[in-house]
Formats: sequence, structure tokens, C-alpha cells
Amino acid sequence: MRIAVKGRNTPVTDGLQDHVERRFRAIARQVSELAELEVELSEERNPAISDREVAEATLYLKGVTLRARATAPDMHHAIVCCEEQLARQVKRHREQRRKRRATRAAQQSANGLAGGGASAA
Repeated sequence: MRIAVKGRNTPVTDGLQDHVERRFRAIARQVSELAELEVELSEERNPAISDREVAEATLYLKGVTLRARATAPDMHHAIVCCEEQLARQVKRHREQRRKRRATRAAQQSANGLAGGGASAA
């Protein structure tokens, strides 16, 4: 999985880059190598907002796009929350695909058995 980290209104340091790559490593193991992840880190300029640090992640998979957004007073905490949200979405997406594949396989085997028995007789 390719990871691109962008900064808006905030610089992306090597420490933040490493933290993002380390946190999203578990998601990278669950998705295809062709998947692309864009993480955008930004800071709200409004002093009235307590959770000023924002982390947004967009994961592009084959046929589907998953997004997560988290805010926190600290950028590292925002990245962790964003990763947890995206991990839940990836898990749900994988389970849905497994169910579809199992249902399709069951239907094909049932059709194959019914069709094979009728043609053999």
C-alpha cells in the first residue's frame, strides 16, 4: 500500500511521517498492495476550537473509497483516532466481500449440482 502524507496549514515532519506509517501498517497488511492511502494533516486556525489538530485519511481500494476524519488537541492522538476509524471500515468491507463470495460460491455449487444431475440423466 502506498501512503502519501500531506500537510495543510502545518508542516509534516519526519516524526509525523513515521508515526503515520507505523499506525497504518496494520491496515496495509489487510488490503491490496495496489491500494493508495492519502493522509492529510491540518490545523484549524480558529482559537475557539479546542480540538485544533485534524487528521483525514482516504483509502482508495479497487471499486471503493473509504474515508475517516478525526480531531484532537494533539496531532498524534488525531492520527490514532483516524486510524481506528479506518480500520473498522476496512474490517467491515472485508467481511462484506467474504459473505458475497461465500454466497456466490454456494449458489454456483447448487446450480452446478442441479444442472449436472439433470444433464446426466
